[in-house]
Amino acid sequence: MGKRLVCVAKGELAWETYEESAPGEGQVLIQVEHAAAKHGTEMSFFKGYGFPRGPYDKELGLHRPEQASEGPTRAVPVGNMVVGTVTAAGEGTSRVKVGDRVATYSGFRQTAIASEGRCWVLSEEMPWQSAVCLDPAEFAFAAVRDGHVRVGDAVAVFGLGAIGLMAVQIAALAGAYPVIAIDPLAKRRDIAEQVGATLTLDPTACDAGLEIKLATAKRGADVVIDYSGARLAMQHALRGVAYGGTVVAGAYPPPYSAGLDFGAEAHLNIPRIVFTRACSQPDRDHPRWDEPRIFETCWRLLSSGALTGVPIVEPVVPFDALGEEYPKIPTHPEVMVKLGADL
Repeated sequence: MGKRLVCVAKGELAWETYEESAPGEGQVLIQVEHAAAKHGTEMSFFKGYGFPRGPYDKELGLHRPEQASEGPTRAVPVGNMVVGTVTAAGEGTSRVKVGDRVATYSGFRQTAIASEGRCWVLSEEMPWQSAVCLDPAEFAFAAVRDGHVRVGDAVAVFGLGAIGLMAVQIAALAGAYPVIAIDPLAKRRDIAEQVGATLTLDPTACDAGLEIKLATAKRGADVVIDYSGARLAMQHALRGVAYGGTVVAGAYPPPYSAGLDFGAEAHLNIPRIVFTRACSQPDRDHPRWDEPRIFETCWRLLSSGALTGVPIVEPVVPFDALGEEYPKIPTHPEVMVKLGADL
């Protein structure tokens, strides 16, 4: 018998017990040791702002607002990735074996069953915090590629959550300079400096669009990546992007409030606005690139230490404290960069 954390209604959590079954063919059973949340996507149902859009109709490629609800109609697991030790393997497994320490996708729970194809084996040297950052690395990697960041490009990143902080690192690895990181929270700006930002800005204390222009010899950023989901961030992105540059919209925000100006700089500087989502397949560069190739590349970078999640997974709390700590994600963002848990 194990327990897991679920969202049962808008803003409400509960512990739920479960009976873990044996792994099936091609599956492994994992004793979870560490876990982490995915703040942006999970907040869409925990805070409830995703439900008024209605369910997504894959055939039509749009949401159906006439089928909207006020919140989840069933218990939704919270949590995103876990690291643990494989304790049993089903028939047909070959790549992952009992005793391996692996990362996989799972909510906050004590054990997990996963397909071996969705497990990544950690080396002895790899920090678990880097392993659970595979998911934000995937989305950041796609954003940098979709923005066509090239060596020497000036890049600005708005929103320094886990994905934004990974985007800072990947842009720097791609040869971007300067890499400008923008967030109102000092802790997140400090982490950005640790992982490769050459300049950080507090958008509540300056005109971020103007400062981006001044930091780039008045040209503006060749690529601006927004993972804040804030209307003012998008406005400053449009102000700070170079003529003919690219604004990459990567966040999954609630509807913007009134006042987003698509005249002014947005009209005069003719930027491209690109929406990015790594798991919307086929990839823009299909068939050469797909999600498995993105995972493979990001895991190699995380495993080698070229990318790190160590300063990003913060805070780390005991598993049993998640019921009290998880609701602080939207209310205490100055503390909650990427919530982790130890079991």
